[in-house]
Amino acid sequence: MNFEVFDLERIQSIWENRVAYNLTESGVHPFTLSELLPSEERDRLLNTRLGYGQTNGLEELRTAVARIYSDLNMDNVLITNGSAEANFLSVWTLLEPGDEILLMLPNYMQIWGIARSFGITVKPFYLREENDWGPDMDEVRRLVCSRTRMIAVCNPNNPTGAVLSREHMAALVSLAESCGAWLYADEVYRGAELEGEETPSFIALYDKALVCAGLSKAYALPGLRIGWLAGPEKTIARLWAAHDYTSITSGILSNHIAALVLEPEKRQAVLQRTKDLLKRNLTVLQEWIARRSDFLSLIPPKAGGMAFIRYALDINSTELTERLRREKSVFVIAGDCFGMDHFIRIGIGAETDYLETGLNMTGEFLDDISRKIPQSSR
Repeated sequence: MNFEVFDLERIQSIWENRVAYNLTESGVHPFTLSELLPSEERDRLLNTRLGYGQTNGLEELRTAVARIYSDLNMDNVLITNGSAEANFLSVWTLLEPGDEILLMLPNYMQIWGIARSFGITVKPFYLREENDWGPDMDEVRRLVCSRTRMIAVCNPNNPTGAVLSREHMAALVSLAESCGAWLYADEVYRGAELEGEETPSFIALYDKALVCAGLSKAYALPGLRIGWLAGPEKTIARLWAAHDYTSITSGILSNHIAALVLEPEKRQAVLQRTKDLLKRNLTVLQEWIARRSDFLSLIPPKAGGMAFIRYALDINSTELTERLRREKSVFVIAGDCFGMDHFIRIGIGAETDYLETGLNMTGEFLDDISRKIPQSSR
């Protein structure tokens, strides 16, 4: 079995700690334990026995996760090592070689690579810039067939920050029902909305919905490596059995901290911090783009810690981002990593001063090359 190179993760792992300004993160500036927990809770953690714990996740954590959704209990939840393990387990367990998966693009490309390595046919459907990053449902309908075993979405979306309308959600569920497919929803940015209510979950819409989420993005706690899957009890039990063959269990300290974070009052406080920072930083970014509106444009994200920016310069996105890194020590993600040239993804979840400095340096670079490189029509 050959896994293709996961370009986004490989590029980030090589360079993110070797630049002055890393603007590639799609999450939010992480907490310290001192910021997150009162001293009595930290003291309690110091007395935790460092055993394995419950391998599918501590009961109090699974109960806390279930409480986020409608009509679930802890047996509807499996705790994983980050949402990345959740994605892997779901494709590995629920699909077979020769099956077809319809995958929303642009997207975090892990499912793309996993499925292809397992001999599963991946059929992409695209969010369209001209639709404010909404899907073309006629395109999706044309792709569905008797071999479709899963429709996979990322909602809110990485990298665009778009959120599916309720009408699009219902239409995708209807298409999944028409062929008995799973509706797999990566909802890791749910809770990081910049305006309005929390994005509805697919879990309440379909009896074959399986949702993935975790604490790395909206909750600003990537170092805990806590993800989860929520879905039908029998399916969760099957995924737990597969989990025994991968990481077996997630860390006991992370389980305890996550359970505290997901208590209702603490959860709301954590998510409010995320929203406040993202709204402030999005304003900074929009003002920065407005000063370069002759060659930069953005459909503002509705959720999540990133912005997907189109540039109208005749230079490939990988070349542009590599030059920016070499010349200014600023690191952003090329649209090529999502199969979409002439875009860059910039993280907006950093501390505001850090983001502003990184943007200023990026602006100097872009202003300079815009005087030397012709504008493109794309």
